[in-house]
Amino acid sequence: MLIENLDLNTVRIITALGMLGIASFLDIRKREINDIVWIGFGAIACVFVFFSDNFWLTIKTLGLSMIIVPIALFIWRLGIFGGADAFCLIVLGALVPMASIQSSEITPFTTLTNAAIISIVPLFVNLSRNLVAMAKREDIFNGIDETRLTKLVALFVGHRAKNTKYGFSMERIEGNQKRLDFGFRHAEKTQFCNASTTWITPAIPYILYISGGFAIQIIYGDVIVNLIKSIH
Repeated sequence: MLIENLDLNTVRIITALGMLGIASFLDIRKREINDIVWIGFGAIACVFVFFSDNFWLTIKTLGLSMIIVPIALFIWRLGIFGGADAFCLIVLGALVPMASIQSSEITPFTTLTNAAIISIVPLFVNLSRNLVAMAKREDIFNGIDETRLTKLVALFVGHRAKNTKYGFSMERIEGNQKRLDFGFRHAEKTQFCNASTTWITPAIPYILYISGGFAIQIIYGDVIVNLIKSIH
């Protein structure tokens, strides 16, 4: 049998990468992921337990990994990311409990913390887009009545877009003036912007950050833990 011929840890990782690939594709294309994905891979995670060489050690590791469950559900309820992202983290914890191909120390939260670090990248992507637009002498703040500091923050948070598909509006009207709005956007309750040529903050599927965070976990480990260890 395939699972017997391959190292179980490798099979788990390959399966997890397959799940993340499917979920990312669906989230990018449809902005929703059918629960059957989590049910199916959750069932596979249960099957893997019985193929382990040390059943009770696997149960212990799995239990430790499931510490992520209340954290993921809490973050979901806060609206920082969607239900699909929470379920993804939970199933991932069951499918590959604290898995890595490196000897680097990892925790049940490694994928999540790595994902949080990756989520900073769009800030610099926005900045680059805005600087390029400004270099082309585009008036990206046309009609916006804000201070220089607010405009500086806006350069990182979003950009002025003609095609606003899958973006959250950053503009609001106060009196007769356009203002920039940096308020919190609930991941599941905020409507996508349907205006054109307006400031938006990109609504990037968090599942992509989770996928990247998991890939880093497998190859490198926990970025924060390794950084702290390198300092000491």
